[in-house]
Amino acid sequence: MSSRSPMSGPAATGVGSLPGQDMAEAVRLVMGELGERPGVPFLPELPGRGVGADMVGRGTSILVDLFADVQPSGWRITDRPGRDHRRARGYLSSDLDLLEEHTQGYAGPLKLQFVGPWTLASTVELQHGDKLLADAGAVRDVAASLAEGLRLHVEDVRKRVPGAQVVVQLDEPALPGVLRGTVPTASGFGRLRAVEESAARDLLRTVIDGARSGGGVGEKGGGALVIVHCCAPDVPFDSLRNAGVDGISFDLSLLSDRHDEALGALIEGGVRLFAGIVPTVEPGRVPQVKALADHALVLRRLGFSAQRVAQSVIVTPSCGLAAASPAWAKHALKLCRDTARALEEVD
Repeated sequence: MSSRSPMSGPAATGVGSLPGQDMAEAVRLVMGELGERPGVPFLPELPGRGVGADMVGRGTSILVDLFADVQPSGWRITDRPGRDHRRARGYLSSDLDLLEEHTQGYAGPLKLQFVGPWTLASTVELQHGDKLLADAGAVRDVAASLAEGLRLHVEDVRKRVPGAQVVVQLDEPALPGVLRGTVPTASGFGRLRAVEESAARDLLRTVIDGARSGGGVGEKGGGALVIVHCCAPDVPFDSLRNAGVDGISFDLSLLSDRHDEALGALIEGGVRLFAGIVPTVEPGRVPQVKALADHALVLRRLGFSAQRVAQSVIVTPSCGLAAASPAWAKHALKLCRDTARALEEVD
């Protein structure tokens, strides 16, 4: 396979999660549907396997010098590695072994997904008290740990898949709530104070820089590419752009013309739009490729040519596919790929 960049021309990928518990089958599915241009294959997440395979479990598993285990109230920081931490580490290690096995000779983009620092801080609890988000110092510590963990993880993946151009996706579904001050306290009776936009941006940049420092294509160096996924109707596009992301992943159906100015700035700035347009579960009427391509090209309303919009778009499902049937998950990835191919022909 020839080496290619996920940041040039239309492409297709998944958000991250898939149904089922068989990682070998999931990796084969991803490589089969997205292993050739214009696909961007990814290391799947299978939350159906249970504790440790969920988004937070995978994220905490790569923290450096910090540990977390599941308590009755959810994930909580602990003094030492516990059963859930070891389970999460075990899942990730075996998943990487399977990825290495099924990507022999592969050269091209390869996406990895991990929970972002603000969603991690909004979900995981301190040892004795509230959520991490309630303690600014603890949030900084977790962000630094995550940044270093991502650096080491990217380096490991590059050794396992030497031809990979690594793309790191930070999942930040909680970020809008962090900025608005709507994240509930651990008790659920209150709300944690809103974080200033500048503070949120700077912390994200710390983690982005850590992920990038893990390396780029083969032995040529360069940084890993970093995108942020947020499937909320109020994605903080400007904050993410100012944090220096290479791309933003979102559900296109949740946006309106009030987002036009921010989206236009992304296209102008060369930030890739990971546009979620394929349904996550099988709809009553399966969309056709032409209709999906036209949906992506609706951003022509921003005043750009159809070709300029097409060149900025990476087609994805609207969110993760964990709740889909196996048959629909496969078809959804195929629709993403075929829609990206249709966008390649736009002139």
